Amino acid sequence: MTLINEFENRLFVGDAVKILKTFPDESVDLVIADPPYNLGKDYGKITDLKEWNEYERFNIEWLNEAVRVLKNTGSIYVFMGFRFISKLFIILEGNFRLNFNGWIVWHYTQGMGRKKGFSPRHDDILYFTKSDKFVFNLDDVRIPQKYFRKRNNMAGANPGDVWKFSHVHYCSRERKDHPTQKPEGLIERIVRASSNVGDIVLDPFVGSGTTCKVASVLKRIYIGIDINAEYIKMTDQRVKEPFRAFDSIDERVKRVPRDLPNGATEYNEETLFGSKE
Repeated sequence: MTLINEFENRLFVGDAVKILKTFPDESVDLVIADPPYNLGKDYGKITDLKEWNEYERFNIEWLNEAVRVLKNTGSIYVFMGFRFISKLFIILEGNFRLNFNGWIVWHYTQGMGRKKGFSPRHDDILYFTKSDKFVFNLDDVRIPQKYFRKRNNMAGANPGDVWKFSHVHYCSRERKDHPTQKPEGLIERIVRASSNVGDIVLDPFVGSGTTCKVASVLKRIYIGIDINAEYIKMTDQRVKEPFRAFDSIDERVKRVPRDLPNGATEYNEETLFGSKE
């Protein structure tokens, strides 16, 4: 059996199920998974188009291993398209008896256009924990309040379960050669909220490498798996690039509360709570 300290900050080429089988039980703190949505996209090594019973079996197989290697205090976030999201919920809660903790909607302004019907403008992220003793660092992901009120927590508000992050546009310099690249700011929120410095973050479908990049910047240990060797190479290069800033943010983080007390124009601890002297 592979020991966990042998693959810290490691990238693996191959089938996620087979590779995960070599990992010990309860060895990772956070799983962030963005499996193929079964929509026929070309991922280089494979084309994502299976019969639905085969696709369901595929998800159960990789989840079985991901849940096994997740620590009892760990969390799992799974991205999924709308055609399978309800079934995935049943699998996570029913088959694996995980604790449901959130159905997150990632809202974006650009996406596929439709002439008959409404154009999709969101992705879903299911958030489950393995037990009721899980890590959640709310203070690390708070959003500035819109208004000053004494009853509000002026350290910031819970960001809620509807997240607005822009796509990494195809013409953006941050865009990699991958069809479903996720914005770094979105992954940053997950990593900050559900892991601590030094924790192990697993991405079993590494793709463009966003999760590994963000985990590295935030001083977590990353483990990435992908069946496509080119994506693993891309990820390896990406985590070695100098960090300047994450490629997307929630625009609400720039917010300054209205109606600051005493006519103040700055948003800081002294303004809100008074001098400590």
